[in-house]
Amino acid sequence: MRLVRAVLGLLVVVLGGWLATMVFQKPTEAQPPREFTSSRQCMECHAEVYAEWETSWHAQSWIDPDVRALSNDFANTDCIDCHAPRPIFESGIGKRVLPRAARRSEGVDCIACHLLPEGGVAGTLDAASAACRPVAMRDLAKPEFCGVCHNQHKTVDQWRESKYPDQGISCVDCHMPLRDGDPNRGRDHRCLGGHDIELVKSAVELRARRDGTALSVEVENVGAGHSFPTDERSRASDVFWRPKVAPGAQPEAWRHLYRFRSPYRHEVDIEDTWLPAHATWSGRVEDPGSGPLEVAIFYKLSPYWTDPNAPDPDNEARLLHLVEVAP
Repeated sequence: MRLVRAVLGLLVVVLGGWLATMVFQKPTEAQPPREFTSSRQCMECHAEVYAEWETSWHAQSWIDPDVRALSNDFANTDCIDCHAPRPIFESGIGKRVLPRAARRSEGVDCIACHLLPEGGVAGTLDAASAACRPVAMRDLAKPEFCGVCHNQHKTVDQWRESKYPDQGISCVDCHMPLRDGDPNRGRDHRCLGGHDIELVKSAVELRARRDGTALSVEVENVGAGHSFPTDERSRASDVFWRPKVAPGAQPEAWRHLYRFRSPYRHEVDIEDTWLPAHATWSGRVEDPGSGPLEVAIFYKLSPYWTDPNAPDPDNEARLLHLVEVAP
């Protein structure tokens, strides 16, 4: 009985202390709402996400030298909308974004994608006590959300025409995958795309074979959820071939076979040759010679060769795939 009374007494003391703590403890106060004037403020709580974004081409969209050149240093003011946009939720999902006058050097930043007009930010959970007042918004993962900028050149429309919507595969699955495949770790904010050569390589498959005395070449869009290449009409991908020489010998110049590209509106004399999702292009070279051959596909962010009469893809473009064809 003494033991029982001792245990009961201890329980009373513990419970009493707990009740006193609950009664007199100061309740957790909600953080005062923050006014966001720079994406650097997000780094304080979201260091990993910020570090990923900082290395992304979203972060560099205003200072990217290729964009600067193609837009005539943004004298083409239409380019400002998507390279320094105001918050997407301000103009509305499915509508073209509006340009901002401040913080342009931050490009497509945290504020552009997450800030809500009524205050707080769009996120993956509700947390009214946090300083940024995140509100769970499924809209962030919708292709229409990306499309406010990336459908400028019909990339989202191309995705809609593919098999991927029926398979439940959208933009974020390829361009913002879950970190280590773990839903609890969130999505990768590097937003890999046309500047990531490994991702571009995974988009297409190159095949080549002899067909009698001819060379038969195929390029299949096996991995892009849209046409290849897409988004920026400045991008191009070219198929070349040449005779293969003995090791140590000077290789011959590449011979151009085909270009995948969609022209700008002012390029009225250029054919649209984007390769749609799941499609295969077939090309043919008659009488390429009886010796071994090399076939390659290269990729460029800008389609203009230094010397248009003698393209040098080894120095001016990135190699995606190379196939050797036996005699």
